[in-house]
Amino acid sequence: MPLDADIIDTQMAAFRRDVLSGLSQPRRALPPRWLYDDRGCGLFEEITRLPEYYPTRTETAILAAHAQDIAAFCGPDAVMLEYGAGAGVKTEIVIGALPSLRLYVPIDIAGNFLQQTASRLRRRFPGLNTAPVVGDFTTPLDLPASVPAARRFGFFPGSTIGNLDPAEAVAFLVQVRRHVGEAGRCIIGVDLKKDVDTLLRAYDDSRGVTARFNLNLLRRINRELGGTFDPGRFRHRAVWNSGEAAVEMHLESLALQSVHVCGRRFDFDTGETIHTESSRKYDHASFTALAGRAGWRLDHAWTDPDERFAIFGLV
Repeated sequence: MPLDADIIDTQMAAFRRDVLSGLSQPRRALPPRWLYDDRGCGLFEEITRLPEYYPTRTETAILAAHAQDIAAFCGPDAVMLEYGAGAGVKTEIVIGALPSLRLYVPIDIAGNFLQQTASRLRRRFPGLNTAPVVGDFTTPLDLPASVPAARRFGFFPGSTIGNLDPAEAVAFLVQVRRHVGEAGRCIIGVDLKKDVDTLLRAYDDSRGVTARFNLNLLRRINRELGGTFDPGRFRHRAVWNSGEAAVEMHLESLALQSVHVCGRRFDFDTGETIHTESSRKYDHASFTALAGRAGWRLDHAWTDPDERFAIFGLV
C-alpha cells in the first residue's frame, strides 16, 4: 500500500526543518529518528545480528523465556500498540503468546518499512488484525478513531527509550499513557548500565556496519534535501558520556570543508562533529524514577541472568 502524499510531504518538511536547525547550532546535532530511512532500517537490522551488539539477542531471549508471563501481564482481548515497529521479530514472540489479541497497531516513521513489517506479520499470523500508523511517536500523535477503546498495552522494545533525553522520555511515556488509558499497561525494553568497553563495542563494530548506518544519514540528506555532503570526508565515532550515562554517536569532519543543504552553506572545522544519537543506559532505580515522573509504576521486571538488559512492565 503506497504512503499517502500528505504523510510524505509532512515528513519531508519535518526532515528539512530538523536538518537545517540542527546544522545551524553551535554544537551540531540531528534527531536520531532520521537515521531510519529504508536503507537505515536495513542497516540497523544488520547491526542487530552482529556479535558485538548484544541488546537485540538478549532482549529476544528474555521475551522468549517469559512470553507467557508477559502475555498474562497484558491480558486477553487486548489492543497492542507497538512504537517503532522495525522488523517486528521480537513482536512475533509477544503476538504468538497472545492468541486472543484483538488488534495490532504498529507505529513507525519509516512508512515503507512499516508496511513491509505489517505485511509480513499478517502472513505469519493470518488471523491478525493490523492497523499500521505512519508517524513520529516522539511528537504529539493521535491514534486513528478506528482503534477500539478496549484493553490496550504499549510495546516499546529495543531500548529505544535510551535515544530520548529525560524530558523527551517522560513526554513519550505520558503520551503512551494517553494512548492506552489509565487502565492500560506498557512493556518496555531498557538497556542496563554495564562496563564501558562492552557498550562502545556495541556501537562501533569491527565490520563497520554501524559506521555505514551513521554515514547513511549524510547520503539521505544529499538525496532528499539536495545536500553536498561527501561521506568520505566524515567518520563515525562512538563515545561514552559519563554525565549522561550514554553512548553517543557522532559524525566527525575529517577536513576543513563547506557543505550546502537546501541552498544554505555550513562550514565544518577539522574534528567538528554532528551528534546523531545518544543511547542512555539505566538501572532499575533510575528507570523506575523516570517512569514515575510520567505517572507509571513499575510492576514487573524481566531480565537475563547477567542483568545486561531488562524488560519492564509498567502499570
